[in-house]
Amino acid sequence: MPAALNDANDLHLISNANMTATAHAERIRAAKRAEAHEVGIDDTSISLLVDRFYDRIQTDDLLGPIFAQHVADWSQHLPRMKGFWASIMIEPGHFSGSPMQKHIALGILTKAHFDRWLALWHETVTQNVASPAAAERFHTSAHRIADSLLTGVLAQRGGLAALRVRAQKLAPLETKP
Repeated sequence: MPAALNDANDLHLISNANMTATAHAERIRAAKRAEAHEVGIDDTSISLLVDRFYDRIQTDDLLGPIFAQHVADWSQHLPRMKGFWASIMIEPGHFSGSPMQKHIALGILTKAHFDRWLALWHETVTQNVASPAAAERFHTSAHRIADSLLTGVLAQRGGLAALRVRAQKLAPLETKP
């Protein structure tokens, strides 16, 4: 059991630690915003990229039917995806949700689905993002997301054994394009 606070000085130390952590987190968020701005990533560029990417997804032979079955209202889904990408690329806090659980719940996703998603993303970024530095950030983030989601899907289906098989037989998704 933790020791009781002895006096106001203990409360002051705890308060300073919390303020320091908060200030540190804000400095990190500010740096991420500045880095994104420096390479030309903003809400407008993310919005355009997400719109064009999901236009392609909807007509894709492999991924289109999955999205058609699970996205009832694109006017609600697209803003969520824009918020997701803004959280990844600019500043946390633009998105709240459970992408891992949503992807696991589909119950049908394989490495081929994630590979196709990455291929479409790569093509869309290449065609729509002028800054090489911004494009690299979008590519790298997408690969991390896909790898994380695939790992979660495989772990849910087969536990550690499925991850061991993947490590032995299936090359992990590249972390860079």
